[in-house]
Amino acid sequence: MISVVVPTYNEEENIAACLESLCSQTIPRDAYEIIVVDGNSKDRTREVAAIYADQVFVQTSKKVGGARNDGAMAAKGDIVATTDADCYLPPDWLERLGRDFADHPDAVLIYGLVFPKEKGIKNTVSICLANLFSRLGYLTHSIYYTLGCNTAFRRDAFMKIGMYHTVDAGDDLEIARRARQAGRVILDTRLKVGFSMRRYEQFGTLKSLWEWIYIVVKGGESEKYSYSKREYR
Repeated sequence: MISVVVPTYNEEENIAACLESLCSQTIPRDAYEIIVVDGNSKDRTREVAAIYADQVFVQTSKKVGGARNDGAMAAKGDIVATTDADCYLPPDWLERLGRDFADHPDAVLIYGLVFPKEKGIKNTVSICLANLFSRLGYLTHSIYYTLGCNTAFRRDAFMKIGMYHTVDAGDDLEIARRARQAGRVILDTRLKVGFSMRRYEQFGTLKSLWEWIYIVVKGGESEKYSYSKREYR
């Protein structure tokens, strides 16, 4: 079984579309479970999620990484996949993940790329650059840019390496380094999910990237900027 963990916070407007795409996968519904871990939303996120998900509960650990850890702890599957509440999952997403792990028994972490949900040349260029960064990092073995919206682990390895560190940003880079010590980390360039560009559209691409870089350089935490529980228009 594959367990899909979806962290949420005030995602009433987005969570239904995300979970509907998860419920429309090409593998049987009983071959995977959906776990929504909520950051104590002020809106109806949990009520909406309960229509689709197998488990919905309020997180007890801190930040987004902690929500993913809570979900993995509650997971029944031997593979734990993570995505975000504003993402779109193509119908073959889970089928491809399952096939990747079957084809690579030594893999402990498999991740993919993204495409923009929102139209526009600026969004397309931004995503193309991000995907290029991911490809180059993987090919040169310099960095594994494992976006939390499109990543999957073998659950036993995930637990063994200590799960996500609960920081504001950069946890997806940091966990890949530890995972590499436990087995293979594989990029499947055909494994893609629809990524929301709302952060960049609302706050600006350069500003958003600067905040992310600033937090990562500071070791993942910063009092100046925060990626946790962002409010969107």
